[in-house]
Amino acid sequence: MTARFVDIHVLQSVPPSCVNRDDTGSPKTAVYGGVRRARVSSQAWKRAARAEFASHLDRSELGVRTKRALELVTDEIARLAPEMSEEERLERATKVLEAAKLKPKPAKVKKGAEAGEARLAETDYLIFFSRAQITRLAELAIESDKPSAKEALAAASVENGIEVSLFGRMVADSKMLTVDAAVQVAHAISTHAAEIESDYFTAVDDQRADDVQGADMIGVVDFTSATLYRYATINMGLLGENLGDAGAAVRAAQAFVRAFCLSMPTGKQNTFGNRTVPDAVVVSLRDDQPVNAVGAFEAPVAARGHGLVSTSAERLADHLKSMNTMLDAPVANFITVASPAADALAIGSAPQRLPEVIDALGQALGSGA
Repeated sequence: MTARFVDIHVLQSVPPSCVNRDDTGSPKTAVYGGVRRARVSSQAWKRAARAEFASHLDRSELGVRTKRALELVTDEIARLAPEMSEEERLERATKVLEAAKLKPKPAKVKKGAEAGEARLAETDYLIFFSRAQITRLAELAIESDKPSAKEALAAASVENGIEVSLFGRMVADSKMLTVDAAVQVAHAISTHAAEIESDYFTAVDDQRADDVQGADMIGVVDFTSATLYRYATINMGLLGENLGDAGAAVRAAQAFVRAFCLSMPTGKQNTFGNRTVPDAVVVSLRDDQPVNAVGAFEAPVAARGHGLVSTSAERLADHLKSMNTMLDAPVANFITVASPAADALAIGSAPQRLPEVIDALGQALGSGA
C-alpha cells in the first residue's frame, strides 16, 4: 500500500503577537463556526517555511521568486563567462528570457530615486525559478545569441528544485512553464474565539532635559493571542513528478515538514518576541485523500479554567479518530508532543522528537508504506 498524501496537523499556542496583519495593521481574522477567530494566512506561513529552508538546505537546492530574472541571468552569465562584455551579457540574457515568453520590460523607477538606483528591466509579475533553471538559461544564452523558444522553455522548465516543486509556479504567458503545486497550506485559525486588543505605548527621547515631562512619542499597536490549528498536505505523486525522482520527493517532503513545523512569520517579531514551537504535531500518511481536521474546532473551544491547548488536543484527537468511520484509517501516524497539555494527541503510536518523526516519515515513504 503506497502513501499518496502526507497530512500535517499542528497545534501551536502563540502569545500576544501580530504575526500577520491586514491593511489596517491589525492581526488577520476570520469568522468560523459563527465566531471571530485569529488567522494567519497560508501565504504568510509558506513564506516563513521557505525562509526556514535556508537553515538546512543548500542554496543550490533553493529557488527565487522575482521580477528581476534579467538581473539574475545576467549575473550568472558573468559568473560563467567573465570574458563577455557587460553589454553583450545583458543583450543575451534579454534574448533568452524573451524566447521563454518572459519579455522583460523597463522597471518602474520610484519617485525621487537617484540615477544609480535604476534597475534592469523586469518581468510583469513575480516568477518562481530554481537556481538550476537560472543557470540553464545563462548557459543557453552563452551558447547562442539567438536561442529558440523550444530551447529557452526547456531550460526554464526542467530541474524545478525543491521549492518550485513544492509550491508550484503559475506563468500566465506560458503553460509549459506552469508547475502545479504539490503542497496545499490552509489558513491557520485559532481553535477558539479570539479578540483583538490594543497596546498603547509611549517612548522618551534619551537626549531631552531631565526636567521635561511627558512622552516624545505615543502610539498604538494591535495584537491578539491564540492557540492555532495549522494544516498542510503534500501530494507525494505530484511532488515526484515535479522533481522527476521519487527519492528526491521523499527528501523534499521531509524538508517541508521540518520547515512548516518550526517556521514562524516574522510580523512584529521584535515587538512581541512570540517565537514558539508547536505544542503537538501529527503527521499522517494517507492513501485515499488529504483530510483537513479543522472541523474539530467548528464549535469554538472554551478554556474551562485550564487553558486552551489541552481541550484543543482532545478535540483534535477525537476528530482524527472519528474520521476513520467514514474514510480508511491513515497508513501511519507520526506524532511529537512538546506540551504535556497536548498528551491527548498521542494516538496510535508513541510520541517521538520532531527529528525522529521526520526520519520515520522518510523511512516510511522510502519503503512505499
